[in-house]
Amino acid sequence: MSNDSKMTINLLLLGRTQSGKSASGNTLLGSIDFASCLSLRSVTTSCSLGRSCNISGLARRSGSQLTVQLQVLDTPGYPHSCLSKEQVSQEVKTALAHHFGEKGLHLALLVLRADVPFCKEEDDHTTQFVQELLGPKWKDYTAILLTHADRVEKAKFNTEEYLHNASDTLQKLMQSVQQKYIFIDNQATILKEENLRALRKILEFLRQNNYQTIVFK
Repeated sequence: MSNDSKMTINLLLLGRTQSGKSASGNTLLGSIDFASCLSLRSVTTSCSLGRSCNISGLARRSGSQLTVQLQVLDTPGYPHSCLSKEQVSQEVKTALAHHFGEKGLHLALLVLRADVPFCKEEDDHTTQFVQELLGPKWKDYTAILLTHADRVEKAKFNTEEYLHNASDTLQKLMQSVQQKYIFIDNQATILKEENLRALRKILEFLRQNNYQTIVFK
């Protein structure tokens, strides 16, 4: 937190190729900072930082309205169609130290497609990768961001039904991160509403963590 009336939130996007990382980053920022398109190969090959405008009306502190700005770090997907695990890992670690080295990271958002089953093999690769990046306390600083929420709605699942019917692997992962999850529809007709709804959830997670950060050196 920079001063009494403004707070900068540092977020990291992680996930597989074509999971919706870049599109979700754009939704969170309320702008088009990251290239996002349907592709048969990985689109993002290097990390990129996007910043939102100042957002008011989301939170209050000491009785006064708080202005919030988001910094979102988009990353290459893992597994990647062109880069090795070591290359992706080094790219992300370098970007974390460069962008969030002093202030620290508030939250990593692990981006998963809600319309694709989450299986054990993928979980093993994913959680190992996140742990290597964030360290032993990664579960405290990670939330699940489920994209393609529109397809869940079309299948006539509400949130409770979806989670009840989700794979055991996904349910276990949800439990490990203390049920910190967000559904997001990057195709929503009114993206402003989707943006604010997601930001309120993120602020709730940060409050639970007492606004602590992971610092990278």
